[in-house]
Amino acid sequence: MANKESFDFKKYIPLFVVLLSGAFITILNQTLLGTALPPIMRDLGLAETTAQWLQSVFMLVNGIMIPITAFLIEKFTTRQLFLTAMSLFATGTLIAAIAPSFAFLMVGRVLQASGAGIMMPLMQTILFLTFPKNRRGTAMGLFGLVIAFAPAIGPSLSGWLVDQFPWRSVFYVILPIAILDIIAAYFLLKNVTEQKNPRVDISSIILSTVGFGGLLYGFSTAGDAGWISLQVILSLVIGAISLTVFITRQLKLREPLLEFRVFKHGTFALATGLGMIAFAAMIGTNVILPLYMQNMVGFSALKSGLVLLPGAIIMGFSNPITGFLFDKFGGKWLARGGLLLLSLTTFTFTNLSPDTSFAYLASMNGIRMIAIAMIMMPMTTLALNQLPDDLIPHGTAMNNTFRQVSGSIGTAILVTIMSTASIPSEGVSGLVHGVNISFIVAAAAAIVGFILSFKLKETVKPGEGSSDS
Repeated sequence: MANKESFDFKKYIPLFVVLLSGAFITILNQTLLGTALPPIMRDLGLAETTAQWLQSVFMLVNGIMIPITAFLIEKFTTRQLFLTAMSLFATGTLIAAIAPSFAFLMVGRVLQASGAGIMMPLMQTILFLTFPKNRRGTAMGLFGLVIAFAPAIGPSLSGWLVDQFPWRSVFYVILPIAILDIIAAYFLLKNVTEQKNPRVDISSIILSTVGFGGLLYGFSTAGDAGWISLQVILSLVIGAISLTVFITRQLKLREPLLEFRVFKHGTFALATGLGMIAFAAMIGTNVILPLYMQNMVGFSALKSGLVLLPGAIIMGFSNPITGFLFDKFGGKWLARGGLLLLSLTTFTFTNLSPDTSFAYLASMNGIRMIAIAMIMMPMTTLALNQLPDDLIPHGTAMNNTFRQVSGSIGTAILVTIMSTASIPSEGVSGLVHGVNISFIVAAAAAIVGFILSFKLKETVKPGEGSSDS
């Protein structure tokens, strides 16, 4: 590991470009398909419930793959895993682009999700093992810029593409970037992870798949299908039982698939939890606001996408700044300030009406995204900084898994609250009432996070690169 004096950031710029390009297209891919679903449905003759599986299966496979990445990172070299993941993603993208039927399109989405699920934890692990602790905040801040910018342009880019070209263009536009990234990685990427050749525990893989997959699917479909629907109840019950057995098994295994003992590091557990609150707040808003704008007050699909664009861009450019501040001053003050700002700005969405202006929504969301930038990447960095190098693959897998779960749970809960609190008999105002109540709940969650942030401790002083005990 390079120390503070000898570390040469410029030397790692090519590596950074490779990693950020991979992150960019895998995240962009998730946000492109939503706008393209209507033309896909018309072209392939699909019902809405069938077409929705193109989104659901990606989320499901992605969520299943992430917990397994800790095992894969210890089993294979960095280059092997990165090139395999990007190749899976590129192959899936090609199959989706030329798919003659829904079945082929589903195969393409599964392959895309398999690669994308490996990529995010792997990239974070590479960054943490490459950069010293005193530079990790900056590295993760730049990483966060891409994570924010890709979903910002996704809906608008997809809308423009499907207006001008066939729906297959949303896949063709990312395929060349994926291929170029594979070529660049072949020449630039070095092996940085330590191979331990762990034993394959098939039972753990099955339990992890059913457990995390069941919970993610159940929470993600609850908003549409309803909490008391059979598919939601079965998914959640089977997922919860499988996950309980999975965790119990991991704590007994000498070589666990996923090391739950990372939660013995108290700051890791708390920082991960605070990051989950921020991620759920971001994803939930990205679902609730378009529903409010399109279905209740008559904004166009383009305008509902554009209202989120300034916030996503602001968050993207805020991430490198918060990363730099993290390296200088540490994470706990960023978390406290961010959660306080998140609480205050979320309350500005609790008084929406049918006449709320586009400018108000865009500006308040923009300020709110500054708060999320102060929390999400800094809390990921703070959490993983608490772990020794050998636990970082498990920490990144755990952090990404729980963030996925929080996004699904947060969205499902907010959509359910919005639906149940609405008063259809009072017209549009009654529907908007449900939106306001959902944001009150989101603000309350942010306040809880703000209170918990005062328990944060940093075992490494800001600006130091030494390992903590």
